[in-house]
Amino acid sequence: MQAYSFVFGVAVKSSALLAAAWLGAWLLRKRPAALRHLVWSAAAASVLALPLLSLLLPAFHMPASSALVALVPSITFQTGATAGAAAAQMGSPASLRAPDAAHSRVDWRLLLLLVWAAGAAVGLAQMAVAGAAIAGVRRRGRPHRAQPECVALAESIGVDRAVDVLEARAGSMPMTCGVFRPAIFLPADACGWDTERLRMVLLHELAHVRRGDTRAHLLARFALLLHWWNPLAWLAWRECLKERERAADDLVLLAGESASAYAGLLLEVARSLDSGPSLAWAALGMARRSQLEGRLMAILDPRVPRHSVARASALAMVVLAVVMVAPFAAMRAQDQPATPTASPQDVDAAIQAATGYRTLDQLAKEFLRQKQFPSAEKLLEAALLLREKEAGQDSAAYAEGLVKLGDLARMQKLDAEAGRFYQRAVAAVAGKPESVRPLTSLGVMLLAKKDYSQARAYFQRAQEADPEHAGMPLTWTALAYAQEGNATAAQADAAFQQAIAAEDPASGDAATTLELYATFLKAQGRDAESDARRAAAPVRTEATPPSAGSGVYKVGNGVTAPSALYKREPEYTEDARVARYQGTAVLYTEIGPDGAPHNIRVVRRLGLGLDDQAIDAVRDWRFKPGMKDGVAVTVAAQIEVNFRLL
Repeated sequence: MQAYSFVFGVAVKSSALLAAAWLGAWLLRKRPAALRHLVWSAAAASVLALPLLSLLLPAFHMPASSALVALVPSITFQTGATAGAAAAQMGSPASLRAPDAAHSRVDWRLLLLLVWAAGAAVGLAQMAVAGAAIAGVRRRGRPHRAQPECVALAESIGVDRAVDVLEARAGSMPMTCGVFRPAIFLPADACGWDTERLRMVLLHELAHVRRGDTRAHLLARFALLLHWWNPLAWLAWRECLKERERAADDLVLLAGESASAYAGLLLEVARSLDSGPSLAWAALGMARRSQLEGRLMAILDPRVPRHSVARASALAMVVLAVVMVAPFAAMRAQDQPATPTASPQDVDAAIQAATGYRTLDQLAKEFLRQKQFPSAEKLLEAALLLREKEAGQDSAAYAEGLVKLGDLARMQKLDAEAGRFYQRAVAAVAGKPESVRPLTSLGVMLLAKKDYSQARAYFQRAQEADPEHAGMPLTWTALAYAQEGNATAAQADAAFQQAIAAEDPASGDAATTLELYATFLKAQGRDAESDARRAAAPVRTEATPPSAGSGVYKVGNGVTAPSALYKREPEYTEDARVARYQGTAVLYTEIGPDGAPHNIRVVRRLGLGLDDQAIDAVRDWRFKPGMKDGVAVTVAAQIEVNFRLL
C-alpha cells in the first residue's frame, strides 16, 4: 500500500527530526529560553513541511547496504533471510474451524492508517472547537480600560503592531490570541488590579505578541496533531510550551520588572485564575500550574541568560531549517521498483481471454510473486473450473489446482482453508502418486502443531501412494520422530536412513535429506558421523557462469562492479521453517545495462522451496550497472542467499 509506505516513511523521518531537536535543545540548556524555543519551533515547521516536500521533491536514492566481495572473474552479493525456529501453531484438517474471513483478511496497514486518521481528526476537531470559542469570546469582548497602558508598553518593548485589549469573563486567565490581529484578554475584574500587577500582566502578553508566539503555537499544535501517536511529538509540544513561557518571562524581566514581584504574580495567577480547557488549544494562557515550579526557579535565578532573538532572525532560522530538511525529505533508503497492480477488470479480461488453465496458472504465479493475493486467488479459481471442465474432478489436473489454492491459503496464514483444499485434492486422487503432495502438506501442517502421530499417518499414506518415490515423505517422517523427543531418536535415525536409501543419490532431495540428517546427528552428539554425512552429500551445482566473449563481462580490466540500489530480502518457506532447515543458496545472474538482474540460475541448491524464494527476491533487485569505457554493460555476478533460523 503506497499510502502506508509514504506515511511510514514520513513518520520515521519526523521522529529523527524531533530527536535531533531534542538533542539541540539539550545542548543549548544553558542558553536563553528564546533560543531553545526557536529550536522547537523550527522542528515543528520542519515536521509539517516534511510530507509536502516528500511529495513534491524528486527522490534521492541512497544505495542499499550490501556486502560486496570483489572476486575474479566475477562479483558476489550477499543477502539473507531469518525466521523464528518455532513454527506457528496450526490445527489439524479434521478439527480446523473456518476462520472469520473478514478477520483473516484484515489489512493491518489500512487499519493503522485509519487509527492515525481518527486521532488526527479528533485533534482537528478540538482545535476547531477552541478556535470557535476564542472567536466567540473576541466577538463578545468589550474594549478594556487598560488599552492606553497597553499601547504605551507595546512601544516601550518594540511591538510594532496594533494590539486590542478585550474584557473576558471574571476570573479568567490573561491570554493572548490572534495570528494576524493579536488581542489580549483580561478578566473583567482586572479593573481592580493595581498598576504594577496590570503592567506585569500586559508586559507578559505583549512579549508573546512581539515574539510571534501565536504563530509558533499554531505550528506546534498542527505538528502534534499529525504525530499524536508519537511520544517525541508530545515531548516537543511540552518543551515548546515551557520554553515559550520562559522566553516571555525573560522579556518581562528585561523590561525592568522585579523578579520576586513577578514570581509572586505568576503564583497568584496560576492559583486563582482559569483559562478553560477548550481555550487552551488556541490561546496562550499566562500560567500553567504544571510548569510553574520550573518557571519560578528560572525567574529567581540571576545566572540565567535572558537575551531574546530578533524576530527577523527567528524567521530566517525557521526557513533555513525547512530548506535544510528538503534533502532529507527527498531521501529514500531504498527505492523499490513500482509493482503494477491489476484492477478487477484486468483480471476478468485475462480470464475471458484465457484458452486454458495453464495460462491462468502462469498469470497467477506472477501475481503471487507480487503478493497480489486476491487477483491470484481469482485466477486460480477460474483455472480450477477449466481443469474440472477439461479433465473432471477425479483427475490429477483438478487435484493440482486444489493444491495451488491450498498453497495460496497457506501463504496467507489461512490454515483451515488450506487444509480443506488439500483434503479435497487427496480425495480427488486417492491412492495415486498425485496425492503425495497434498498428503505431505497436510502432514507438515500437523507437524507444525506438534501433532506427531497424525503427521506421520499422513506421511505414511504418501509413501504408500508412491512407493518408488518415497524419499521425501520418509524424510518428513524422520523429522517428525526427531522433533518428538529423545525417546524416538532411534526411529528418526532409521527413517532418515530409509529416506536416503529410497532417493537418487545425485538428486537435490537426497542432498537436502543428507543435510537434515547431518543436523540431526550433530544434535545427538554424533559429530563425527555428522561431518561424514555432510562430506558425502552431493554438490548441488546446476549452472555454470558463461565463458568470456558471450557479451557478459567480468569485473576487472576496466569493467566496474555494479552496486545494489534496492534489495528485497527473501522469505522463509513454511516447510523449511517447520523442518528447522537453514543454509545458503547461491545464484548466478547477469546484471544488465538497465540495472535489472537477468538469466537468474541456481548455482548451488538448498531445497524445501528456498531456492525459488531466493530467485523471486533477487528478480526484484535493482542495481547501478557496471561500466566499461563510460558505457553500461552486462556484468556477471553471484548472489549468496543465507537462510538462518533465529
